[in-house]
Formats: sequence, C-alpha cells, structure tokens
Amino acid sequence: MSALAWAPTLLAAVVYAAFLAWYGGRGRPMDADERRSLLDAMRQRARHPDSRQALAEIERLVADDDGREFVMHNLVRHRARAAYPAGHDPGGTAQQADRRYGRAIIWPLLRYGNLPLFIAPRAGHFIELPGAPDWHYVALVRYRSRRDFLRFALAIEDQDIVVHKWAAIETTHVFPVRPIFSLVSVRGLVALGLGVLVLAAQVAVGVGVGP
Repeated sequence: MSALAWAPTLLAAVVYAAFLAWYGGRGRPMDADERRSLLDAMRQRARHPDSRQALAEIERLVADDDGREFVMHNLVRHRARAAYPAGHDPGGTAQQADRRYGRAIIWPLLRYGNLPLFIAPRAGHFIELPGAPDWHYVALVRYRSRRDFLRFALAIEDQDIVVHKWAAIETTHVFPVRPIFSLVSVRGLVALGLGVLVLAAQVAVGVGVGP
C-alpha cells in the first residue's frame, strides 16, 4: 500500500488522539489546595445574587471530586418575563434570554472539554409530585470533570454571560448523574465518523477498488 493510501489513516489517528486528549474524562482529582483556590476565585467573581446563592451548592458538588466525567441533569422553568438587573437589559422574553445564554456558553463549554448532549422541551404531563414546578425543558450537559465545571463557571462569570441565565430562569433543579447504560457514545461516534472519512478517502484514491 502506497504512502498516499496510508495518509488518511495516519491523519485520522492523529485527529482521534487529539480529540481524546481534549475530551478526557479520567483525570486527576483536585487536591484540597486546588479546590480551595478555584472556589475562592468563584466567590470573588460571582456578582449576580443567584450566582452567590449557588456557591454553597457548587462547594458541595466539588467536595467529592474524583477527576472523572459526569453529566449534569438540568430541569428548567422560565420566568413569566425576563428579569435583567438594571443596566443589563437587552429586552425580549425569558426564552430569548435563555437562547442568548445558550449561544454564549458554547465556547466556554468546549474550551474545557464539556459538551451539551441533549436538550428537549416538555411535551406533555404524566407522573408529577404535588407542588412540583411545571418544568419547561430538560438539558443534559457532559462535563469533563468537576474541575472543568468550575473552570466553565468562572469563565461565564468573568464574561458576564451568567446574567442571561438568571434573567431567564424562574427555578431549576440540577444534579449530576453518571450513565451506567447509554446508546450514545461521543467517543464512539467520533471514531465512527473518522473511520467513514478514511474509507471515503481510500476509495477516492483507488485503494481496494476493483480486482
């Protein structure tokens, strides 16, 4: 097989190795000093009242860091109208504020190996606890680690992105989960996609085509 025929395979292997390095998921847990440093930075940068109220929950989340990936399960109910602080109101509805937040967090998420996996609006009613909020949508977001969750949270505080989130959300229920069974594997999908591209490239240069 010629060097030209091997080139797509080698390139795909390099790309997949780079993807795995970025995607991670089995890193080193934070030690007490690192955890304290990140939490102190979060306390100093959290300007919005709702962000400050969430600090105790964030501290509890990262207390048992094991360095591994997890998925954050978010249930969200929108406000009747967007509630921006004075001087930060671009107008629009709570849903529009939430969309501003969603667009703005894409790079801070990807920068730290985090990824939205699933977002779906409510499609009806079934079994509900008395007094439970009428949730508007559910979102599943994969985080590379609790360290990277904290880095993401710091980034959106620094860039004042979080103002859109709190303007949109009336109430939310958020908790981490770790899948024990899933038909969706991001690592597998990326490997499959690269494999298809390699096969297409080999066909294009005539490798394995015809007798």
